[in-house]
Amino acid sequence: MNRSPLLDVADLRVYFPVYAGVLQRRVADVKAVDGVSFSIARGETLGLVGESGCGKTTVGRAIINVLRHVSPDVHMSGSVTYHADETAVNLLELSTKKMMPYRRRIAMIFQDPYSSLNSRLSVREIVREPLDLHESSMSPRQRNERVEWLLEKVGLQPEYAERYPHEFSGGQRQRIGIARALATNPDLIICDEPVSALDVSVQAQVINLMEDLREEFGIAYLFIAHDLSVVYHISHRIAVMYLGNIVEIGTRDEVYFSPKHPYTQALISAVPVSDPQKRGKQRIVIEGDIPTPINKPSGCSFRTRCPIARPECAQLTPMLEPHSPTHFVACPYVGQEFAPATEEENGFLQ
Repeated sequence: MNRSPLLDVADLRVYFPVYAGVLQRRVADVKAVDGVSFSIARGETLGLVGESGCGKTTVGRAIINVLRHVSPDVHMSGSVTYHADETAVNLLELSTKKMMPYRRRIAMIFQDPYSSLNSRLSVREIVREPLDLHESSMSPRQRNERVEWLLEKVGLQPEYAERYPHEFSGGQRQRIGIARALATNPDLIICDEPVSALDVSVQAQVINLMEDLREEFGIAYLFIAHDLSVVYHISHRIAVMYLGNIVEIGTRDEVYFSPKHPYTQALISAVPVSDPQKRGKQRIVIEGDIPTPINKPSGCSFRTRCPIARPECAQLTPMLEPHSPTHFVACPYVGQEFAPATEEENGFLQ
């Protein structure tokens, strides 16, 4: 794998405004992403995992700079630096027009293979659409030939190009989505839970296909998911998100087999195993509900559900600190265990 940098995300923050009242005044912000930093090397797969609503998808959409189309009032800060050849550019600073060349280099695969494909277009038109937009130098014949070649690459027959999305199964539709993402030969593909809507047997086929394509074309993936076992299978490194922050990041073996953050430990303990007697560690149950991103807890955002939280956790926001050269954890009490807080101390958890 080429370890040269492809994408650097630094202190990314994405806040969506909340309006209320007759005059629709801005009363609060949804802190969907609240200071996220990570990097992706060329040819690398970074898995991004966490509970629903933690901000995973927002990170992916911020990278391709489409959030302003969804919510013009969205506030974004930090940087998303894309290293193109010998230059580097912060994608967040680009207008829609200036962003177009980079959308050719960064593609996206969506979660729902049923709604992400236009039912009125044939497969040929769906896969050819990025080529029509970004590859004006190619003749119509060359574009059609590439569509058929791409369909073969994802395991579909070239003659399927004349069919429509409703004629395919969920797994086949996701293969069409992968072919569309590959059309312009991108450097990075953002995969937004691409297998969560598929049957388990089909999930394995799609994951294996994506791994083969990465090895063949040298593509990098940001693989967003909530299933840690799937993420472990495809990723080189794993980042764990909670309520808009990354709480742990490291190689897949470090995070999966030696988790340090209490939240990651709870996630790993919940991964299903074939023989419960061989689980090794006791199941860790996280108490309570995830707080709202509109009114996040002070200090560590996980402290209201953390089994080892102390009063000090309400005062300081933990930063990612190195536990090894490749393993970073946002918790000052790594490796420590505490007795439950007393009733007097328990007040800080509210």
